[in-house]
Amino acid sequence: MPVRLSHVTLVYDGGVRALDNVSLEVARGERVCVLGANGSGKSTLASVICGLLAPDEGEVELVGERVCADGTPDLVAYRRARRSLGLVFQNPDDQIVTSVVEDDVAFGPENLGLPREEIATRVTRELHRVAMDDYAKADPSRLSGGQRQRVTIAGALAMEPQVLVLDEPGSLLDVRGRAAILRVMGRLAAAGTTLVHVTHFMEEALEASRVIVMDRGRVVLEGTPDEVFSHGDLLLGLGLEVPFAARLSRRLGLPWTCDEQTLVNELSEIRGAGPFASSAPPSETSEPAPPASPLLQVEHVSFAYDRGGRALDDVSFKVEAGTSTAIIGQTGSGKSTLLRLICGLEAPDEGRILVNGNDTFSRRGRRAARRAVGYVMQHPERQLFAETVEKDVAFGPRNLRLPAEEVERRVSRALEIVGLSDRRDASPFKLSGGQRRLCALAGILAMAPRILVLDEPTAGLDPRGRAMLRGVLAHLREQGITLVQVTHSMEDAARCDRVIALDQSRLVAMGGPREVFSRANERRLCENGLGIPRSLRVARELERRGWPALGDPLTTDELVTSIEGACAAQDSRAACPPLNQEREPRGA
Repeated sequence: MPVRLSHVTLVYDGGVRALDNVSLEVARGERVCVLGANGSGKSTLASVICGLLAPDEGEVELVGERVCADGTPDLVAYRRARRSLGLVFQNPDDQIVTSVVEDDVAFGPENLGLPREEIATRVTRELHRVAMDDYAKADPSRLSGGQRQRVTIAGALAMEPQVLVLDEPGSLLDVRGRAAILRVMGRLAAAGTTLVHVTHFMEEALEASRVIVMDRGRVVLEGTPDEVFSHGDLLLGLGLEVPFAARLSRRLGLPWTCDEQTLVNELSEIRGAGPFASSAPPSETSEPAPPASPLLQVEHVSFAYDRGGRALDDVSFKVEAGTSTAIIGQTGSGKSTLLRLICGLEAPDEGRILVNGNDTFSRRGRRAARRAVGYVMQHPERQLFAETVEKDVAFGPRNLRLPAEEVERRVSRALEIVGLSDRRDASPFKLSGGQRRLCALAGILAMAPRILVLDEPTAGLDPRGRAMLRGVLAHLREQGITLVQVTHSMEDAARCDRVIALDQSRLVAMGGPREVFSRANERRLCENGLGIPRSLRVARELERRGWPALGDPLTTDELVTSIEGACAAQDSRAACPPLNQEREPRGA
């Protein structure tokens, strides 16, 4: 067995039991997916498996080396084992060590003492595998988060490890990037590489041969994907969810399945049972008319970093006050650069940006923009530093030299909005991952910004954390705060008033969600690595199989309504079984 853990326990400083009596074996070539809420112990388990952490109790055997016995590590055995172990961290900035992409990929093979020709071959091969050939000479610090993640994956693959551990490798990648990494993982497993994949994307777990669910440092559920996801209520209680197809099949009362293709086939059989009336297609919801006062104006903006081509090329759009806007685009399309320009952290090379009437080209304008804009970065929890939640949130207002009463008012209000009023005396570092994200957001809200700009706000969060954050953003939208967020989630984009799509530094689509995700744009979005919301994707596939027009359902609720309406419109009710009667999941 390449991986064998027996009764492993690991306790962090402060008494936090990250792993609690975990026993696990992973066979050669097996593809294991590890699920669990933030703080469940997934990343700690990954670090033990790849030899970065030694447990306090238990035994660990890695690639034939007994590296830890009775809680006592064998450092020599660990050094031998690590030559055959690879790890991709959740945050690429924790793993990149050089200032040139190809040098970073070569770093591991060089430490293995491989010949120069072999190192060059591996670097070229792995950069091509993750579609980063054109960035071999680039500075990683100038790349987007998703591009840096691809560099770290290439570096891990260049080691040709027997066991590869990936901790949320797709959290910063676009749809195409995640699909590409899954294909690479499939080929590696087929070639005999043992894979341990930690993820919060339930659909990614469907590719695994075995799924493990963790909670509070323990393995609480284990089995094939179908076996694990049949326990939907248990997973919900653990802060997780089931794949989209499982949720939809249950909503429709169809035979339970995790596989989207199986569900579509089932619905196709229903379609074949009788003709549909063609005169009553589902009605489409019209886009809400936004207010007429632009708070943010981007006019023919272009920007280039010192090295490399343009990060943005002639981009123009407006954001109305009190609206929510999603910026989508494949990795490296210029999304994060655009946010930095909006926040006044950079000035455009061409064109102009007006934030609340202030032109960011001048230093004074950028200062004014920074006062009006609250910027929530990709990993805002890394901004946390104070002893308590209250002190952390109060830091910004106090630096503004506001009266103590006003600071207290802002802190209390911000904590109330994010739902952390009862944790104000707690250490921010003892909060869950989702709560830390909300704490950092509270610190931004306490500065009373008119525009809240968020860069991948749900990246790295478990389903419960994502739901919490979405609820907070919806509340802020109701309070009149203007929201602009970069996201790789088409479902999150569909919830916004407006969607802006970028591709290779240029604006390629703009409008309401139904306009951007319309049939006219579908092919372009898919070619650009974005895709469309899952509900709309299923609707389009059903239409290709003979169903009538189902409109543009952007949410699960809309899709269920469209399918039930189309089924009810069949000439014979008997030909269409009732879709609202829930059935027991297979294997439940």
